[in-house]
Amino acid sequence: MKLATLMSGSGLAIILSLFAPVMQAQSTPAPTPPMGWNSWNHFAEHVTDKDVRAAADALVSSGMRDAGYVYVNIDDTWEGQRDAQGYIHPNKKFPDMKALADYVHSRGLKLGIYSSPGAKTCAGYEGSLGHEKQDAEMYAKWGVDYLKYDLCSYTKNLKDQAGDDHAKAQQVMLQVYTTMHDALQAAGRPIVLSLCQYGWEAVWRWGAETGGSLWRTTGDIEDSYASMEKIGFSQAGLAKFAGPGHWNDPDMLEVGNGGMSKDEYISHMTLWAMLAAPLLAGNDLAKMSEETKTILMNREVIAVDQDAAGHQGDRVYTEGPLEVWSKPLADGSLAVAIFSRWRMPLDFDVPMSKLGYGATEPVKARDLWAHRDLDPIVGSFHTTLRPHSVVLLRLSR
Repeated sequence: MKLATLMSGSGLAIILSLFAPVMQAQSTPAPTPPMGWNSWNHFAEHVTDKDVRAAADALVSSGMRDAGYVYVNIDDTWEGQRDAQGYIHPNKKFPDMKALADYVHSRGLKLGIYSSPGAKTCAGYEGSLGHEKQDAEMYAKWGVDYLKYDLCSYTKNLKDQAGDDHAKAQQVMLQVYTTMHDALQAAGRPIVLSLCQYGWEAVWRWGAETGGSLWRTTGDIEDSYASMEKIGFSQAGLAKFAGPGHWNDPDMLEVGNGGMSKDEYISHMTLWAMLAAPLLAGNDLAKMSEETKTILMNREVIAVDQDAAGHQGDRVYTEGPLEVWSKPLADGSLAVAIFSRWRMPLDFDVPMSKLGYGATEPVKARDLWAHRDLDPIVGSFHTTLRPHSVVLLRLSR
């Protein structure tokens, strides 16, 4: 194409369209799924300033920060009282939130915080209802980078306003989340807004309209295979609602909390990576085993989650308790996860034709948990899966 044509209206439009995904990614506070740590799964209501500083230190010393885990997120129970002007202040567990933010930032990390659009939070602390602008200003003053905004106590308000009218309930939720997003924008500091409202009224269809960067699609996860399995595999079919700057969120990681086996935690990490889900560790970072570190810091698996194309993976096909999921990657390769949800070992043959390859076409393959290249696959891939285990491959022509 000649320069004159490129500089014409149609040529310029072509150039802008080619770079649109990149420009969109650079303009959003969450161009890839956020990665970091959240206090709730391990510390719950007992979290303190000291715990958060220790988590920040552990993210650095363990290598997790360098692997991409940069958010240090304080969940519920940090809130104190409001002053005469209505501005929120932390309670005695957090004597100086600005100093804490400065410490977290000095470690090359970002600070997250928690609130609710209701008058109270889940744990009964001060919520943001009627004080959205003041709270956003205070977060910006402290140096907060991320807000988890939990519907929780606002559910009564929602019932009062919408009753059983689902369309109206959606509009009410859209309004309360947009109100906080607009307040954060006006405060002048880039702050990721995380919608925590449990997937009500199919939030994946309208979450992006609020300005939120991610939205919970499920109820709370628990540290068990049954909970992880129910939540993770229920995300099938939601891929079209995710992309750079707006992510489906199946809740935090439970890896390392002790309720699952190694194979089950690997399946957990793999499924979240295939879902382009936020990777927010929820364990005690100061007491991680080497096994936990290996799972959380597998760079090849993290790369699947953080892939620049921003595609969420989806289920390709199933055979009873066996499931095959795929996720297109920016370099043209394909991430493929083969899960067994069965309690006994099973053999499985995966036809390459199910994944878009020719019957006699040799396909390059790398096992991302074994960290090794495999012989080219022709026709089908054979594997033996342990109970509740997974094989994660990166395939290319």
